[in-house]
Amino acid sequence: MTPFTLSITATPDDIDELGHVNNAVWVQWIQRMATAHWEAVAPAEHVAAYVWVVTRHEIDYRGNVSAGETVTGETWVPDGPKGARFDRHVRFTGSDGRIKVEAVTTWALLDRATGRLLRVRPEIAAPFVG
Repeated sequence: MTPFTLSITATPDDIDELGHVNNAVWVQWIQRMATAHWEAVAPAEHVAAYVWVVTRHEIDYRGNVSAGETVTGETWVPDGPKGARFDRHVRFTGSDGRIKVEAVTTWALLDRATGRLLRVRPEIAAPFVG
């Protein structure tokens, strides 16, 4: 499956006292990638009925990004779900071609109306899993 991509440019508000994108901002960008992917490929009725929550982040920080720099984020779901959860991979690459951040995040599916955990059915996973 082709990864979903999104470009993000660091703003001055994203920068910490060390002069580069703060680690907490990378987590926000990971969530932005996942949400944008969901909204781009899921049927509208699924977006209306379900919401995803993160249960785990595993992040490797490999490089720095300064204000004004743009990264290209890629996200993909390599394997099918396990019950209510599945793992999403995210990679951010700088304009220099170097990987800045890589992550594997685990997401759980909730019923939007009740907040209850749901098993990820095949028709919900299909747009994401190659």
